[in-house]
Amino acid sequence: MKKAVIVNAKRTVIGKKNGILKNYSPERLAAYVIHDLVKDLDEQVDDIILGNVVGPGGNIARLSALESGQPYATSGITVDRQCGSGLEAIRLACHLIQGGAGDIFIAGGVESTSNSPFEYRARFSPEHIGDPDMGIAAENVAEKYGITREKQDEFALLSYERAQESLRKSFFSDELVQIEGIPMRDEGLKQNMNYERLLKRVPPSFKKNGTVTAGNSCGINDGAAAVLVMSEEKAKELNLNPVLRFVDSVVIGTDPNYPATGPIPAVSKILAKNNLSIEDINLIEINEAFAVKIALFAREFSISYGKINPEGGAIAMGHPYGASGAILVTRLFYEAKRYKPRYMLSAIGIGGGLGIAVLWEMAI
Repeated sequence: MKKAVIVNAKRTVIGKKNGILKNYSPERLAAYVIHDLVKDLDEQVDDIILGNVVGPGGNIARLSALESGQPYATSGITVDRQCGSGLEAIRLACHLIQGGAGDIFIAGGVESTSNSPFEYRARFSPEHIGDPDMGIAAENVAEKYGITREKQDEFALLSYERAQESLRKSFFSDELVQIEGIPMRDEGLKQNMNYERLLKRVPPSFKKNGTVTAGNSCGINDGAAAVLVMSEEKAKELNLNPVLRFVDSVVIGTDPNYPATGPIPAVSKILAKNNLSIEDINLIEINEAFAVKIALFAREFSISYGKINPEGGAIAMGHPYGASGAILVTRLFYEAKRYKPRYMLSAIGIGGGLGIAVLWEMAI
């Protein structure tokens, strides 16, 4: 069986809804990333797989491929696993390479909430089971598992501080593609903001006397991210240096009323499948839709926040749904270069009660 590796990873800046990226359609955002990933590639990509959630519908991956100037022969497919879509696209590309369906893929995701034609989200679950909005679902988890506002704010502050420090150190500069006229900085992250004061002042957002606030939750955002995935043999043939090697992946369902719990059974299963423990994992990137998710994950696995999202995450920088899973892997790609971990995980909890976990190892 072939081994899949990641040889490059890129993303746009993350913009607020109706913010700096509001005039860019999803295919234009994705096209910037695709173009950057293939600009030095001498061979045609076998397929482009992109995740997308809020539309406008159609095959955005194919549209993005054409928008980016790819040959007509370059195909594209769009997948929707809600906010896990970008990670699902990468997972699919890796398994396709393992199965011999191709040697070169671009995989990731894109979202333009600013240009979505939909006024309200799609259903995640039948009403008779429960289909809470994500903020209420986060409150459900906080209440059921006893995750206090203080615990949530503690992690949120860490996310802000880590992201501010990463910005000061220019850690994000290698990840980003240039969009003319757009600053090379995620719109939601403020360098000199006193986030500790902010967290104390903001009221609950979704429930009276609740614990989930605008400060310990992600925003609504625009952005795109993707990775260049190859078979290890093809990377060697093209004299490219892989950084991440795909090991395994898991998708699992959980109660739709508690979607933030999704990463816990997914990570548990992937560790068991590969005879690993959480102590064997050196670095974890989990989407921070809500701080309650990370606080619960760390508690359930009895780990500190030290190996989770060390350079900040979606609470600080934003959550462009379809792109977020690909942003996790993009971040992991550059963190792996800096920290040289052996094993890494990317994981995400998904509306409707799903969890994805992908296991990586250092390929350098």
